[in-house]
Amino acid sequence: MSFFMKRLSVKEISEEKCSEGWNSGKGLSGKKFLKAGLAAVTALAVLTGCSGTTAGGERGNTKVVLNEVAHSIFYAPMYVAIENGYFAEEGIDIELVTGFGADKTMTAVLTGEADIGFMGSESTIYTYAGGTEDYVVNFAQLTQRAGNFLVSREPIDQFDWSMIVGKDVLGGRAGGMPEMVFEYILNKNGIDPMTEVSIDQSIDFGSTAAAFSGGQGDFTVEFEPHATMLEQKGEGYVVASLGEDSGYVPYTSFSAKKSYLEKNKDTVQAFTNALQKGMDFVRSHTPEEIAKVIAPQFAETDLETLTTIVERYYNQDTWKDNLIFEEEAFDLLQNILDDSGVLKERVPYADLVTKEYAEEAAK
Repeated sequence: MSFFMKRLSVKEISEEKCSEGWNSGKGLSGKKFLKAGLAAVTALAVLTGCSGTTAGGERGNTKVVLNEVAHSIFYAPMYVAIENGYFAEEGIDIELVTGFGADKTMTAVLTGEADIGFMGSESTIYTYAGGTEDYVVNFAQLTQRAGNFLVSREPIDQFDWSMIVGKDVLGGRAGGMPEMVFEYILNKNGIDPMTEVSIDQSIDFGSTAAAFSGGQGDFTVEFEPHATMLEQKGEGYVVASLGEDSGYVPYTSFSAKKSYLEKNKDTVQAFTNALQKGMDFVRSHTPEEIAKVIAPQFAETDLETLTTIVERYYNQDTWKDNLIFEEEAFDLLQNILDDSGVLKERVPYADLVTKEYAEEAAK
């Protein structure tokens, strides 16, 4: 089961298990895939059975297709909301799909394939600036720090960003938040990312860890679980957190087309209420407790590793207390886009962000 595979909804997994069984997956032996797949199905079946309802849900709930940019432990509060049945409590039947990149997630939202997108909010700026009439509006901010880490080929006890000068780094795609935050940090430390560091942006998202294992680069910028897995295999060492070194950054948010928000206010409010319950749970529980709740979402990752990763994000204050996307954070995002040279002109906060749903959910 690939870390970045398309995710089936709870309902789809339950139905597939009941009617067809679980088949071998590409990239894994049938036996290994079956073991991981059955673990996920077993955990989900306890909640869903074979009735065609979502976890904790009831027939007649409003279906919402949510397209996430990646399936990552970085987004733990959202998975807590799913696994604890908070969406079902709010009358929502969630279908979760992974877009494998913000460009694909945005396309799914614009074409109506998805109702809500979860991605870096820079994508909403790009589509607005491009003249999209029914543009996409941010209504809930989940993470407030970057979720990736700098991994070195050799252990470094006292890392300093000057150590990256003249080195080869496996980075992210141009215009994406991982790459822009990385360049933002370099600029903060007086390093020109264009001339003083060799950044390879040619490798697909999710494939940089494999390339690093194969000998490419002196450093790589990795999300979890790839950073921890490189450490576990002795092939890399986490030397810096981009989340800590960049400071508070509006990294990922939930968004929907303006027309969807106008026509589905009650659904969006219920969706945001469920997310806030997930945020509240994460704020009031330990990494160990959080890891146990979201474990069915990551059946391919053992609980000890899952807990280690959650704790890493927990300790760097990754998640907000509420989902309100403040204007100050939006201004900082545009500063980062300016520094990266991808923003031709500023876009209005009032057009691209609405706080009403998050403020109501936080009451």
